[in-house]
Amino acid sequence: MSLQSIAKKFRKPQADISPLFYTRWSPRAMSGKLTKKEILPLFEAARWAPSSFNGQPWRFIVATGKQKEKFMEFLVDFNKAWCKNAAALVVIVSRNNFEHNNKFNMNHSFDTGAAWVSIALEGARRGLVVHGMAGFDKDKVKKTLKISEEYSIEAMCAIGKLGPKSVLPEDIAKTEKPNQRKKLSEIVSWDGMFKFK
Repeated sequence: MSLQSIAKKFRKPQADISPLFYTRWSPRAMSGKLTKKEILPLFEAARWAPSSFNGQPWRFIVATGKQKEKFMEFLVDFNKAWCKNAAALVVIVSRNNFEHNNKFNMNHSFDTGAAWVSIALEGARRGLVVHGMAGFDKDKVKKTLKISEEYSIEAMCAIGKLGPKSVLPEDIAKTEKPNQRKKLSEIVSWDGMFKFK
């Protein structure tokens, strides 16, 4: 069963949009290896993301094979339990200042988020699992990878092929289904006023 077909059982959009958006989800069950050639197009998609002054502050540090073990040490125990089956682990960082004038880019994290979602959507289009994570030790990443103060560590993600739930610990396998989203009425205000809880 594909990522998309699973998502369609659980999700229905409130407006007519491309299925790419609502069938993208973040399972944890992964299996199989991916080659650099199979993973590279995800970063090509990120390369074309929009950014303030075209600054392109995003950077991606990718670990596969034996290198992945070093990145596993960054993760909290919960994420270690399922990331062991990923083909790649990625550290996502952003450059704090613009390159053209070295002034602070107040949108560096926002822009890097646009690049991240490009990776997630291109991965979904290709039927791959792309699961973002905040559960890791940023200080350990900074020290181990010798990341300078010029960069902010934003997130990590795991990339792989969809696997069966049976590869997951039982407690995690129970939650392995597409989650829901808030209604449009909860996230969009049409009268130019902030009316959110």
